[in-house]
Formats: sequence, structure tokens, C-alpha cells
Amino acid sequence: MTQRKIDRVISHNLHQGFLGKGHTAAAVIDGTQFEQTDPFILLMDDRLDLPGGPPAGGPHPHAGFETVTLVLKGNEKEWKTGTFEVMTAGKGIVHTEEITSKTNMHILQLWLVLPPDKRWAEPFLQAISLEDVPKLKTPRSEIRVYSGTSNGLTSPIQNQTPFMVVDFQLEMNVEVKQVIPSSYNGFIYVVEGNVSAGGIEVKEGQSAWLNQLEEMDESEITFNSGDSGARFVLYAGEPQHAEIVSYGPFIGDTEVDIVRLYKDYREGKIPHLNDIPKDKKITYSSDEVIAQE
Repeated sequence: MTQRKIDRVISHNLHQGFLGKGHTAAAVIDGTQFEQTDPFILLMDDRLDLPGGPPAGGPHPHAGFETVTLVLKGNEKEWKTGTFEVMTAGKGIVHTEEITSKTNMHILQLWLVLPPDKRWAEPFLQAISLEDVPKLKTPRSEIRVYSGTSNGLTSPIQNQTPFMVVDFQLEMNVEVKQVIPSSYNGFIYVVEGNVSAGGIEVKEGQSAWLNQLEEMDESEITFNSGDSGARFVLYAGEPQHAEIVSYGPFIGDTEVDIVRLYKDYREGKIPHLNDIPKDKKITYSSDEVIAQE
């Protein structure tokens, strides 16, 4: 099996977030080099320590892509730790992310491109809570499989664009391996500690991108956690090799799409997530947990 290597390591600094004091953020993927990051458009690391009061955030639209949200630390109310959501915005959806109470949270939110023939699909929401995420547990590690397959476990999340999201939590000096389709583009983002990925050290706050392969079979990468352990998230997915136009909350094929979407939003033609049919909102349950000695 071909061994994947690390092509580049990038450091990401936290800065003031758009919600004001108490919101810091890092753009792990900033949306400016989509040809290199395809199928991933944007990834934000959002950390919120808000005192509560006037609403922060509010209703806003999306269209033409999927939002993929992993709650690393929640407020245990609207946002629960370990929750994972995939919202297929498709032809257009409005959703509300509003905070009014005292909140301390840490969230990773990804924008994932849709295949051209599914870009204007009907809106669709998928969610899975921490207790239902397929997991591999050992005394010194836990691997949570949110999307795709890892170490014999497969997530129930349905993919429009094939992609993997796997959360690795390793104590010191633990080795794990991950099989990845050779055609996938991908990276890890280190949340805590440090890890050797394919023999390259990656530290907290850094992303490490896999080298791209031309083969069509499977590849593998080996991770070794450092002396303080490591927590990192693997993102990998099938590039779509399709041009996109990105503006504000919308992704389109052309600028004409962007103009149309803004017009539809102003005229109230884009539905709210609360109003889509119940069969377009799926919450998965699973008891797929493997414990190893």
C-alpha cells in the first residue's frame, strides 16, 4: 500500500472574530486557493467565550455547498460536545446561529464543495451526537469516525461529496494508522499536543497537508503522538475539479448564480431550515463502539 507523506505544514494564528470580544478564530483554510484545497473551500476554528447579553449571530443564508460542523466543546444546550452536523445548503437555506447566554465553546466549521450535478440539490440536514458516533476505544486512545471509514468503523453520514472526518485523541507515544483513498486530498489539524504524521512533526495550531497521488487504489499514513499526547482531526475528500465562484455566504457556478441567490434571499424565496420537511432532517443513532484492551 502506498504510504502518504506530508507535503506542507502551515501554522494558523488566532485573531479577533466577527462576533466581537470573546470570539477568537483561525482560518485553517481561507478560501483563496481552492485548486489546492479542493474539495474543501473554507475551515474556521472558532473559539467563543461570550458573556451573554444581546444576541451574537443570527439568521443567515447559504447555497451551493455544504457546511460541516464539529463541536469540540459545546455549551451543552443548543451545542453539545461531540455533535457533528452536515447541512447540505444546495439550492438555498437560511439557518440561525444565535447566542444570547454565557457561552464557552470550541467549534470547527468546514465549507465543503458539492459536485456540480448536486450543487442545487434540495436542502438536507444530517446530525449525529457524541454517544452515537462510531468509536474505537483503547486504554490510551479514542478514534471517533464522523464521516467515512477508519480502523474498521464506518460513519452513517451520507456523502454527496465523498469525504472523511476522523477525530483522533491519543495519549503520549501512541501509534495509529489510517487508510485513505489515494485520490483524496486531505490534511490534519492539530487541536492539542503534537503528532508525527508520515514522519513529519505537526504541532498544536498547525495543519499538515497530504501529498497528492495519481494512483486510484488506497494509501495509508501513520501517526505517532508526542510526549504530551495529541488530538487532531483528519479531513480528506474527493476533489471535484470544478470551478466555483464564491461570494459572501454563497457558492455558484458563475457570477450570475450569486446575483440570483442574493435576489432570492432579499425576496424571501430561500426557506428557513426550520421549515424544510422532516424527512430532510436526519439524526443518526448508532451503538458501533469497539473497545480494545
